[in-house]
Amino acid sequence: MEPSLRAADAAAVSPEVALALAEVGRIVLADRTLDEVLEQVALLARKAIAGASEVSVTLVVRDRPTTAAFTGPLALELDERQYAAGFGPCLDAARGGEMMVIADMATEARWPRYCPAALERGARSSLSVPLPVQEHVVGALNIYGGVPDAFPAESVRAGVLFASYAAVAVANAHLYATTAELAEGMRQAMTSRAVIEQAKGILMAQRGCSAEEAFGQLTRVSQHANRKLREVAADLVARVQS
Repeated sequence: MEPSLRAADAAAVSPEVALALAEVGRIVLADRTLDEVLEQVALLARKAIAGASEVSVTLVVRDRPTTAAFTGPLALELDERQYAAGFGPCLDAARGGEMMVIADMATEARWPRYCPAALERGARSSLSVPLPVQEHVVGALNIYGGVPDAFPAESVRAGVLFASYAAVAVANAHLYATTAELAEGMRQAMTSRAVIEQAKGILMAQRGCSAEEAFGQLTRVSQHANRKLREVAADLVARVQS
């Protein structure tokens, strides 16, 4: 499913945000890795959402958070500070599925250890919007501002709408990457099996043994040499064919 721009959404936001939403919908998964898709999402968000100084994308896979894309070192540092503590606005948004807005780091009381550190590093406000991706993957779009109240109601609406489009693109990219990885794994497994079968056939012909005995011989060589079975089989096949 492509996150194509809906007319009602385009009419509800500024031309800059509408253009960014349209660009998210035009991301071609076949030409990009998951990291590249996430990087483009972060860059488009920083460009489109008024008040954004830096943007990052947090993904939480089986409860392990990581910053999958970021537009600058501040966003990465603040994300990782939250991961080390085990909580913070981006983690709470990702895990809880609720938007988290910090109007002013200097007066925010919900994260008493994180906010002073963020303030010291130059972040004065932030907006974290959840990104539902897959069953075992959740995330958040984290938008950091350099001044207090950087995200008025208009920016918050734009952030929520942008996140809804980005979530589709990220989910599609994650699914595409997972499917491609699975397909490559299956291809490698089939190739390995074919080579092993060839090597077994060679041993059976050379030594007059059974398929089970040939496989046992390959396994013993693999264990003795501390090499993968498919590598041992490939060497045998290469020697015979050379």
